[in-house]
Amino acid sequence: MTTTAAPAAPASTPAPRFGDLVAAEWIKLCSLRSTYWALGAGALAVIAFNANAARVDAADHPRFNDQMRAQIARLALRDAFTDGSAMILVLAVASIGAITIVGEYATGLVRTTFAAVPDRRALMAAKVTLLTAVMTVYGAFVAGASFASSQAILSTRDAGVSLTHPGALRVVCASALLAPVCALAGMALGALIRHSATTMVAATAVLLLIPTFITDRYAWAATVKHAQPVNAWNRLADIAYAHDPFTLVPRHQATVTGAWITFAAWAAVAAVVAIVAVDRRDV
Repeated sequence: MTTTAAPAAPASTPAPRFGDLVAAEWIKLCSLRSTYWALGAGALAVIAFNANAARVDAADHPRFNDQMRAQIARLALRDAFTDGSAMILVLAVASIGAITIVGEYATGLVRTTFAAVPDRRALMAAKVTLLTAVMTVYGAFVAGASFASSQAILSTRDAGVSLTHPGALRVVCASALLAPVCALAGMALGALIRHSATTMVAATAVLLLIPTFITDRYAWAATVKHAQPVNAWNRLADIAYAHDPFTLVPRHQATVTGAWITFAAWAAVAAVVAIVAVDRRDV
């Protein structure tokens, strides 16, 4: 009696390594033309905005009175990264963070991605890792270029400061880290909403509009206000916080340590929300 051997079971496909997932996400990010436009236009706008602020102050420098000249270092550091440029940076990086999620859902590529990588948590962890790394480098470049260009302009009036000046490095680091924090927030909102226009409206509201309407008159409201990433950046970037003779002293003051904790908390919570939202919801 002849026996037929049972067909061999197909070898299981090994799970992709985390490094491979990060490399695949890098290819996706680089293949989007909108990435280059958003990052390039955002960097150019931020650097130009700050350089123009420095140009205006350099032109007005001969007319400064003694009180303003005493505040010249603070003015130089505020020109290094102004409030307006921070708003531009937040919008640019939040849009990139949102695109990393929303783009795949809009085109239907997410189905292919999940079929190739069933482990959604590992896939999203790779996205978070890549976005954090890219936006940190991008933020460092923009903040460094803004500082260098603005101080070079102010130095024509002997009003610039060096990176070793007290508080200067903190301003550059805070401005650089604002990029990955807000990019991760954009990614989290994209994972929850999954619609490009609505995500950008939500990102603008959450990161920029809502913090401006929160008062620091009451302790609980001040706590919420200080827990916003843009307000945390403003605390870190203002070396004369609560000591500026031209503004009122805040009733409930923020702390430098609290501002750094706010940055870390927003990044961690946004990463967890993005991973869990994609893992728990259907395509």
